[in-house]
Amino acid sequence: MPTVIQSKKILVEFPSDLLEATERVADEMGTDRSKVIRHAVKTFLQKRARVRFERELAEAYRMNDEFNRKLTEEFDSVNEVL
Repeated sequence: MPTVIQSKKILVEFPSDLLEATERVADEMGTDRSKVIRHAVKTFLQKRARVRFERELAEAYRMNDEFNRKLTEEFDSVNEVL
């Protein structure tokens, strides 16, 4: 059985030029502006999530780098003893 996704209608204000561009793209794509706007919002949210993930990943690498440096220092002192 297919999943039913519930939708809600909202009111959004657009500057005239942005609305006209959205309608133009919808016409070019043979779809309605709601689908264009949904696609744009979905793309924006995915990009935002990816940027957040990349920031978290970079921070994890930085933290791991500090750990690796400390570990290397510890083993350097062990190597000096040997």
